[in-house]
Amino acid sequence: MSVFDGLKFRKVYSPIHNLDPRIKFIYVISIFVVAILFSQIIPLVLLFLLQVPFVLLAKVQRQWLRSLRGAAFLAILIFVINIATNFFTQGYTITALNIEYAASLTLRFVVLVESFSVFFLTTSPDHLGLALEESRVPYEFAFAFTTAVRFVPVLAEEAQTIMDAQKARGLELEKGGLLKRIRNYVPVLIPLIVSAIRRSLELAEAMESRAWGATKKRTNLYALKLHKGDYALLAISIGILAIAVYVHFFVSIPTITSLI
Repeated sequence: MSVFDGLKFRKVYSPIHNLDPRIKFIYVISIFVVAILFSQIIPLVLLFLLQVPFVLLAKVQRQWLRSLRGAAFLAILIFVINIATNFFTQGYTITALNIEYAASLTLRFVVLVESFSVFFLTTSPDHLGLALEESRVPYEFAFAFTTAVRFVPVLAEEAQTIMDAQKARGLELEKGGLLKRIRNYVPVLIPLIVSAIRRSLELAEAMESRAWGATKKRTNLYALKLHKGDYALLAISIGILAIAVYVHFFVSIPTITSLI
């Protein structure tokens, strides 16, 4: 459940938290596009290291590391599947180039998780919803999205609480084969689904009591404005994307195997 810590906003005063959510989203999309462009490990390593200063400035190192640790299982699965695919499709042999390619795909996944984790850790759901509204997204969709962002970490914490409670009652989740482990999680899923339904009903009642949707023209207490830091991050995002496109089409990137 630690991967969902990367979706939970941490209220910390930092230069990254003060940035406009729209600009941060443009930066994340730029990182996403650059990660998709490259399949070589060297640019992906540089892209991974590029996120570290943002994490340090945002002061969310612990939560960021926990989200990466939570995504480690999927990262290992991606690596193993790629190695197995190459092994069975290339005459039951594995080369250093195959290992490097599998590692680069795994690192691409880690970079994507890393960038989105920094975005959600440093962006308030309220500001995110306001940014969506000012981007001409219908308020109903913006509200649904921000509500989901709020509830995912809450449900993850509740799932962990239910698992601890069931373990205290003697439920063994980690024993047995794959099918046995899946069946072991049924006593966890049923209370979690019931709790999610109860929360949704409480939210619906709260929205009705506050006359949600009674007026079409809504107003907000705050308005988002771009500052110098936002323009600097926008320039960095455009620069990263332009350099990546140029390198992808006009520069031959060597592999680590060829360098060795």
